Amino acid sequence: MKIPFFRQIAWYLVAAMFVIGIVPRVEAGLSPSEVINADLDRTTDLANIQQVIETKMVRERLEKLGFTSDEIKSRLSRLSDQQVHKLALNLDEIKTGSDGGLDIIVALLAIMILIVFLMWLMDRKVVIQE
Repeated sequence: MKIPFFRQIAWYLVAAMFVIGIVPRVEAGLSPSEVINADLDRTTDLANIQQVIETKMVRERLEKLGFTSDEIKSRLSRLSDQQVHKLALNLDEIKTGSDGGLDIIVALLAIMILIVFLMWLMDRKVVIQE
C-alpha cells in the first residue's frame, strides 16, 4: 500500500503542522477607553485591589520589597478615584491574561502523535539499543 506521492504529502503535513504551531494565538477583545467615567465606584475598586493584595504570592512579594500592610493601606488611601479605578482595571487585565501554557502542551502532544502516525504509515521503527 505504498503511494508514490506519499512522501510529498507527509512533508506537506509536517510543514503545515509547523506553520500552524508557530502562528500566535490571537483573540479579539474590547480595549478599555481612556475616558474615565464620572461615577467611579471607589469602594468596589478598592475591594478588588485588596483581594489581589491578599493573595499569598502578591503578599509575599510585597513583604520582600519591604512594604507592610499599614504602609500599603496608607498609599492606597492617598490615590485619587481615577488612579484607583485605573489600577483596578489593570489588575483585572492581568488576571485574565494567564492561561497556564496548556496550549503549548497540547500542540507538542499533537506533533508527537502525528510523527508516530507518519512513522507507522511508512513502516519505520525506532529501535533503542543499550
